[in-house]
Amino acid sequence: MSVTVAIPVRGGGSLLEGTLVALTRQTVAHELLVCDSGSNDGSIDMARSYGARVVEIAPERFGHGATRNLLMQEAEGERVALLTQDAEPADERWLERLLGGFELADEVGIVYGPYKPRPGASAAVRIELERWFASLAPDGQPRVECLSDAERACAAIELMGRRGFFTDANACVYRPAWERVPFREVSYAEDRVLAIDMLRAGYGKAFVPAAAVLHSHEYTPIQQLRRCFDEWRGLREVYGWREPLSPMRVVNGLRGELGAARRELVASGTPAAERRATLLALSRHHVLRLAGAVLGSRANALPEWARRWLSMEGRGSFQPLDLDGHLQSNEEEART
Repeated sequence: MSVTVAIPVRGGGSLLEGTLVALTRQTVAHELLVCDSGSNDGSIDMARSYGARVVEIAPERFGHGATRNLLMQEAEGERVALLTQDAEPADERWLERLLGGFELADEVGIVYGPYKPRPGASAAVRIELERWFASLAPDGQPRVECLSDAERACAAIELMGRRGFFTDANACVYRPAWERVPFREVSYAEDRVLAIDMLRAGYGKAFVPAAAVLHSHEYTPIQQLRRCFDEWRGLREVYGWREPLSPMRVVNGLRGELGAARRELVASGTPAAERRATLLALSRHHVLRLAGAVLGSRANALPEWARRWLSMEGRGSFQPLDLDGHLQSNEEEART
């Protein structure tokens, strides 16, 4: 079985080097492939010094789906593991464990693993990551998701959450499956769209909790708002999801988040002063996340300039996908 590890890169810096160093320690031999889209910080030379084959493209040619399709085309491996430049394998068996996901069921076409917070990550970031990925496999064991023949016609919104979640910041794709079901060239959430397309095509999706990468970000308040805006705009574009907004839901959501966090902090013996500071930071994190979710899932109603200002990527468009074969009419979109 031939294996490629493929990474899109632009200005990777020290985080890219951490990822490349971790790849040298893997227990599975692999081809290393990098697609660089305009680095001027030495990332290309760095990647080559670690044995990578580098494909260079102009910055304007980069696209989340298009660039990953290019990496898949260029890769020599039958299995292609995908990382981002700041997703560092957590240990030397990362790739071995990720590949093991294909052995869980004959029909598995894509496999993914979790993110772990980097050392020194804030409590808000750590709790959010740990809670989300723990929810995908509560028993800590690998899990395979498949659709029955009848379920393949279900609406995309029914696959939102655990069943349809997938991330190509820590993933592996079976080449024959990709040849049949490539990434779509979309502006955002290309990984979730791939998961929907794969599941509907009859392939399985495996989650391997032990195949972790170090991948977390510490955002300023405005960056947090913009990052959540982009994510929830993507959820609206992919699934048609519109974040509910009601005072009771907001209060109950915040109460639930803080209550669970407080219990975890007490159980871990965190001093009272540190608990208060952590809960205050979590409150701010949750409020900004909710604000980004509400605005992002209503991006269709915002003017282009507002979408561009609210976007971490500076994207002003709103491009709903017709995954179910029946997009709403312009009139219906305007009303929502």
